[in-house]
Amino acid sequence: MRNFNINEFDCPSEEGSGSKMDKEFLQLLDNARDIAGVPFKITSGYRTKAHNREVGGVNGSSHTKGLAADLACSSSAHRFIIITALLEAGFTRIGVASNFIHVDYDHDKVGQVIWTY
Repeated sequence: MRNFNINEFDCPSEEGSGSKMDKEFLQLLDNARDIAGVPFKITSGYRTKAHNREVGGVNGSSHTKGLAADLACSSSAHRFIIITALLEAGFTRIGVASNFIHVDYDHDKVGQVIWTY
């Protein structure tokens, strides 16, 4: 990866777990970062099932499959840049919150959706 260190995706409860991230997902995210031209700060990457429960994640979360990441977002302008880059890179599943953007690449779930938290 050009723009990330794999440990940025580690679950807080399992050192080294960023290595469980899906390689295709990471490549798309790396491409999106290149397109955006702004840093992406990973606030959540891989999650163990226990950690996912602790943070209120849904059962079957794409984070537990290494197919999702949450990206910090500090302003509407920053949100626009990130979402535009994610879409251009080929992502079709995006969740938007006031302070982060969720993106996943989970083919087991309905594609082409943008939701809010």
